[in-house]
Amino acid sequence: MGDFENKEREEVFSKKVRAGKRTYFFDVKATRSNDYYVTITESKKRFEDGQFIKHKIFLYKEDFEKFAEGLTDVVDYIKANQEVVEKRYEPNQEDSAYESNEYAQKDDFSF
Repeated sequence: MGDFENKEREEVFSKKVRAGKRTYFFDVKATRSNDYYVTITESKKRFEDGQFIKHKIFLYKEDFEKFAEGLTDVVDYIKANQEVVEKRYEPNQEDSAYESNEYAQKDDFSF
């Protein structure tokens, strides 16, 4: 039964994005019936004690379109109403995804 329970959260694909003081993890996971879903985790180091605080949401495939539409709308609103200065962060040496130029891709929130 242990193997079957692990199958419920089997990680299929993962993308780590470092953004200043925060790191975001986009993970594709599979349910027992092999349906994919996304978990989005924000991780931020707490200065007081050095502990990492994590916030996670689950995004199911039936919600992809509406989620992407909402995210695009709010990002477009902010870009239209405030100057957005994109910060470039120095890559961390252990971040092999950066070295492989994975971060050079432009964001595309379409599904």
